[in-house]
Amino acid sequence: MTLALPKPIADYFAADAADGAAVAACFTADAVVVDEKKTYTGRDAIAAWKSEASAKYEYVADPVAIDDQGDRVVVTAHLTGNFPGSPVDLRYAFTLSGNAIARLEIVP
Repeated sequence: MTLALPKPIADYFAADAADGAAVAACFTADAVVVDEKKTYTGRDAIAAWKSEASAKYEYVADPVAIDDQGDRVVVTAHLTGNFPGSPVDLRYAFTLSGNAIARLEIVP
């Protein structure tokens, strides 16, 4: 099943298979990412976060559900890869600003 994701979110999941710079380009200049209880602010920090995660683990994120909550869009993705606990379903809570992501929180 293919989900109808808002463009910035679809761009994020496409870039997630690429590199840190591609992921960071999906965000506003002052965006915030919260993952594994750590906060990353700004495109440079977001690019470093993604690059570090990609260096440690290989994974594929397949969006399987979407919930538009008005001020944010929560996407559930099924992740498989070589990380501890694989496979796992994670919730990606996106806050959008125009055609970019202003905030992303990733939680189990």
